[in-house]
Amino acid sequence: MLVLTRKVGEGIVIGDDIKLQIVEIKGGTIRLGIEAPRSKKIYRQEVYDKILEQNRAATSWTLDDLDTLATGYRPTKEEK
Repeated sequence: MLVLTRKVGEGIVIGDDIKLQIVEIKGGTIRLGIEAPRSKKIYRQEVYDKILEQNRAATSWTLDDLDTLATGYRPTKEEK
């Protein structure tokens, strides 16, 4: 992990297209400004962790889960 010291108004450049700038330091928190292309997905760490957790849960199906879904399925007249 790279650890840097920055003051308000100073920044960091990541690659050619991402810039971080320290906007404000107040108490034990800092405000970051982020300049990045709209195509880059930027998440707070806790949100990203929750997304990963939900993705893992969605892909951890068992055969019993699939059997339960299959037995509850009733095709409509159009699908028959």
